Amino acid sequence: MRLPTFRYVLLPLFAALLLSACHGKDDASQAGGSTPEAALQGSIDLLKTNDLDGLWKHALPPADYANLRADWSKAQNAQPVTAQDRAKFTESMQQLTAPDAENKLYSELQPKLTAMEQQYKDQVPVLISVGEAFLKSGVAQNKNLTDAQKAQAGSALDVLTPWAQQTPWFDQSRAKQAIAVAVATARKLDLKSPDQLRSMDFDTTMAKYSTGFGGVKQLLAIYGLSVDDTLNSVKLTPLSSSNGRAVVKIDYTLLGKPLSTESTLVEENGRWYSEDMLNNVRKSHQQVSQPPAGSASTPAAAGTAPTKD
Repeated sequence: MRLPTFRYVLLPLFAALLLSACHGKDDASQAGGSTPEAALQGSIDLLKTNDLDGLWKHALPPADYANLRADWSKAQNAQPVTAQDRAKFTESMQQLTAPDAENKLYSELQPKLTAMEQQYKDQVPVLISVGEAFLKSGVAQNKNLTDAQKAQAGSALDVLTPWAQQTPWFDQSRAKQAIAVAVATARKLDLKSPDQLRSMDFDTTMAKYSTGFGGVKQLLAIYGLSVDDTLNSVKLTPLSSSNGRAVVKIDYTLLGKPLSTESTLVEENGRWYSEDMLNNVRKSHQQVSQPPAGSASTPAAAGTAPTKD
């Protein structure tokens, strides 16, 4: 599985599940849900606890989860790490995990924040607006997202942009808190090089990702964006269910603004799963299973005779 392809699986996953919930309860350690509502609620519960391995295991049928794990090592080695990337990674981790890193990093950042505030404070809203336009263009052109996912992303950006424009990014107190979270997260990750991360098995990598995800949630909360508040705000309304396919309306609150979207689930072997997620995961696995064009294992085209020496 190529890394870009895997990212395209992750993005729709979080876009769909971050804004999904329901009223039913199920054992989240089981694959899927006994109802569409229970399937979504289990995913929400796992996101709240930052359990990304459990999320994959719950959100996919057993065979698809097994394929994901089997494909993992191929994804890890898809692109080599450059010497420049390795040096930057090592330097950053050493700074974040050094003794008394919190105070050292804050001492370095404090004067820079003051200078940046004086120089860029009035430009930040404009730059963020430009960034919003760039992101919306990227979403519109992304062939891996459905129309519903694109609309959902656009609505979220309409709410996130004003928040980003008004957030006091140069605030000294918040910066100090953010540095403490970044340092604590880096120490928990305990990564010495990008090669170490790439050599990990699926379970170990998911544990590291879960730690990183928890750190990101803490950082966002410092600046006023609580992921868990959004998860807790979700309300579900069934719209239709027939022939093993259910559509639900999802109402949620993001930064105090009411938003809504729709999600489709499908039934397999008596359990319910996200249709978009299944399609993305199976597409990625199919790409892994197919040998590269022109490789020795690629069968000759029908009607084409093998050449003789």
